[in-house]
Amino acid sequence: MQVTVERLSPVLIEFHVTVPVERVKASMKRALDNLARSAHIKGFRKGKAPQEVLQHLFGERIAADVSNRLVEDTLNAALKDKNIRPISSPQIEKPKPNPSEDFAYTARFEVTPDIEKVDYEGLEVKRTAYPVSEAMIDREIEKLRLRYANLVVPEPARPAQKQDVVTFDFVLEVGGKQVQDGRGVDTTAEVGSANLLPELSEAFEGKEAGASFDVALTFPEAYQRQEFRGMKGVFHITLKEIKQRVLPELDDEFAKDVGSYDTLDALRQDVRQKIEKANAERAENEVAEALVVELCKRNPVPVPPSLVDQQARMQENEILERARTQGNNVQSVSPDMRQRIRMDAEIKVRAGLLMAEIAKAQKLQITDDDIQKAYVELAEQTGQNVNKIKVQYRDPKQREMLIGMILEDKVLTIIEQAAKIEQVTGPEAE
Repeated sequence: MQVTVERLSPVLIEFHVTVPVERVKASMKRALDNLARSAHIKGFRKGKAPQEVLQHLFGERIAADVSNRLVEDTLNAALKDKNIRPISSPQIEKPKPNPSEDFAYTARFEVTPDIEKVDYEGLEVKRTAYPVSEAMIDREIEKLRLRYANLVVPEPARPAQKQDVVTFDFVLEVGGKQVQDGRGVDTTAEVGSANLLPELSEAFEGKEAGASFDVALTFPEAYQRQEFRGMKGVFHITLKEIKQRVLPELDDEFAKDVGSYDTLDALRQDVRQKIEKANAERAENEVAEALVVELCKRNPVPVPPSLVDQQARMQENEILERARTQGNNVQSVSPDMRQRIRMDAEIKVRAGLLMAEIAKAQKLQITDDDIQKAYVELAEQTGQNVNKIKVQYRDPKQREMLIGMILEDKVLTIIEQAAKIEQVTGPEAE
């Protein structure tokens, strides 16, 4: 067997493999013998049909089987001999085998680029310190008050207003026809909230319990139900009940109800610490993202298109799945979004190749202590028990993913330690 290698690009290789005629002849004879033992051909006893007859009846099938077998038997050996690991399924160009000729075929596949050295020292990025103000703490405390508020019917009765929670029945018509599943009973919503269409919120304001009214609107292009987008609809509504939120008093008793805090000051201090922690994590994430971008700019190595395609598909699926969990029944992303996803995917793939090379050059190893530490961190982030986290990561694929995350963190630490990071003060962060 002869093998020649042609590098068509830094990430694309073509193998030219020639299998000697003796091996081709033996493979075709073996295929005919196997077929002869099993073929049922009219006029001949089983296993007694002449090879000329078999060749006439099953020639195309035999040729295809022999061709596939010759490629399967030789390609892996050729790759091993040349010490090349494809990252994509090979595209094979192969002729019809002839027992009197050598069998020559080509195999084209993607590989990772050769990276001699990664230049990562002295990358320049900024780390933003986000201040925590009393106003930010006030906003978080107010959210807690809303969460612990009581819903009561206003006394005396009054029309609905913003932040009221209304209970209503509705029937929906779209395009002049009642929607099959467009009926709701005892539906609740907050007037003015982002979860309610603006036209509905405006219609509820000023209406009293017991009122019946119609709301005509045009569904927005980004509406969660794709079939309604841009369509004209009418909601036939009966307002059944109005409730207002009664906020708890802002005192030490409120702090005790919220959690294990003796005083309101203790609650405010805990809120401050949580905001500070979130801001610090945001700053670190921004530094990591900036370092990755700068690393890719300084080392513009080519990336295999198949890896970019795979990464882009994964990111797009994650976006669609997140949208569906939020109630948006979207089937695809916009062309602009798909283009942005692909650009981001290319950066991620390039960064992965560069960071893998840094890990290799630094001879980084993942120890049991690293894995145990990662279990604890995941448990803290998710609020789950450490033992439950360990069970989840017994799966080989999950464990491999965890090891990849740990290795990436180690490489980022090396890059950050060698970087030039300017400290800057940012605006208040939500």
